[in-house]
Amino acid sequence: MAEEKVIKFIIKRQDNPDSASYEETFEIPYRTNMNVISALMEIRRNPVNGQGEKTTPVTWEMGCLEEVCGACSMVINGKPRQSCTALVDKLEQPIRLEPMATFPVVRDLQVDRSRMFDALKKVKAWIPIDGTYDLGPGPRMPEKKRQWAYELSKCMTCGVCLEACPNVNDKSDFIGPAPLSQVRLFNAHPTGEMNKSERLDALMGDGGLASCGNSQNCVQSCPKGIPLTTSIAALNRDTSLQSFRNFFGSDYQ
Repeated sequence: MAEEKVIKFIIKRQDNPDSASYEETFEIPYRTNMNVISALMEIRRNPVNGQGEKTTPVTWEMGCLEEVCGACSMVINGKPRQSCTALVDKLEQPIRLEPMATFPVVRDLQVDRSRMFDALKKVKAWIPIDGTYDLGPGPRMPEKKRQWAYELSKCMTCGVCLEACPNVNDKSDFIGPAPLSQVRLFNAHPTGEMNKSERLDALMGDGGLASCGNSQNCVQSCPKGIPLTTSIAALNRDTSLQSFRNFFGSDYQ
């Protein structure tokens, strides 16, 4: 009888934010077309480690399971990525799973991404048109601009670009590539442009654009292929112009 094929996982675990981390090994039966999420679900169904000992189920986050929500980000074999699109057949074994180190650990592979969401608040990454009445149709965006803006809108706040960036760490207040690119997106919107100067001023402060080291790790790691470094280059020009406007007045072009 042929020996059953198994998949071996080495998972970095942590019981709570204040406890020490440790590694635990798991072996599960192989199935075709398995992704990391389905493997974790199998471990959760029967949480027995590689030594045959009953243990606690591994904690992680997931949502859409089709690389849209960004919730299932983790470090897989040393690379930050989405676990829903990480196919077991394409990964070297043993498969090592770790939480993203840029964000505080909640438990096991689940992290607190508040740092990134707070950065989005800082740069006002939304269009403030709330009201109790119909404002009517907004201004149209030229098709050419709409096409590249759509590429920026693919961001799912997964945090992978922040994890890959060497300038985003616990010793830095750099807001990271994703919020920077969102500034470019909302400043390009015909209605969002009314808050353009406010967003650019936020980038010119602490933790803003000047903290970018141009390592370009972000654009290489982005699962959506968003042109993050192009956005950063464009924002360098925009903030330079904004600094002149701040000095000479709003009439400076």
